[in-house]
Amino acid sequence: MGKIWFITGASRGFGREWSAAALERGDRVAATARDLSTLDDLAAKYGDRLLPIQLDVTDREADFAAVRRAHDHFGGLDVVVNNAGYGQFGMIEEISEAEARAQFEANVFGALWVTQAALPLLRESGGGNILQVSSIGGISAFPNIGIYNSSKWALEGFSQALAQEVADFGIKVTLIEPGGFSTDWAGSSAKHATPLPAYEEFRVKAQEARKARVADPGDPQASARVVLEIVDAENPPLRVFFGKAPINIATKDYESRLATWQAHQDWSEAAQG
Repeated sequence: MGKIWFITGASRGFGREWSAAALERGDRVAATARDLSTLDDLAAKYGDRLLPIQLDVTDREADFAAVRRAHDHFGGLDVVVNNAGYGQFGMIEEISEAEARAQFEANVFGALWVTQAALPLLRESGGGNILQVSSIGGISAFPNIGIYNSSKWALEGFSQALAQEVADFGIKVTLIEPGGFSTDWAGSSAKHATPLPAYEEFRVKAQEARKARVADPGDPQASARVVLEIVDAENPPLRVFFGKAPINIATKDYESRLATWQAHQDWSEAAQG
C-alpha cells in the first residue's frame, strides 16, 4: 500500500510538490492547509488516497487531533513532514513582539506540536521518518530576516536532540535545509515589519545581497524526487542541503567560526580558571 504521509503546509511550495509526488507513486497523504480549496485538484485526481485536513499549526490541540485523524483514517503513519511556516522580514530593531511571537508560533511551536503528536504513533509502529523543513538560514544568518533565522535555528536545535532521543525506536529525523527556490516564500506568504528610516540605506545592501544568494533558484519539483529518496533510504542523513548555493555559504560560515574560536582560545582557557 506504500507509505502514509502527514504533510503540513501542503497548499503550495514544497508541501504541495511533495504531496503530489507521494500520491503519484501510490502513497497515501494527509495534507494540511488553512484553505482546503487549494487541494481540490489533488483530491479530484487522487481520490481517497488524499485526506485534506484544515489546520493552523499554531493550534496545539488541533495539531494533535489532525495527526490522530490521519493515523486512524489510513491505519498508520510512516512519514511526517513539518513544512508549514513563513518568512518574516525586518531588521531586528523593527520586529514587534507580536511579529516575533507569531514567527516562533508557526515555525517552531507548530513543528514541535506536530512532532510530539506523531512520536507515540511512530514509536508504536516501530519507526518512521520525520522531515523538518529548515533552511540554509537555519545554520547561518542574514540581515533583514534575523527573526526568521532565529526560528529555524530553534528548529535545528530541538530536531538534532530529537534525532538522538528517538533513534533506538527506529525513527529517523532529517533536517532539510534549502537555499533559494522558486516558491512563494518571499512573495505573498511573507510578512514584513514596519521599516525604520534609519535602516533604509542598509536595507538596499541587504536586498542586493539576497538577490545574489538566490540568483539561481531551485526547482521545487526536482526537490520532490529527492524527498522520496530520503524517506526510502535505510540511513537518511540528519541534515541535507537542497540547492547548489548552501554548501558554499555553510563552508564560509563555519570556517569563519572555527578561525575565530581558535584565535581566541587563550580567552576560552582563561575563562575556565
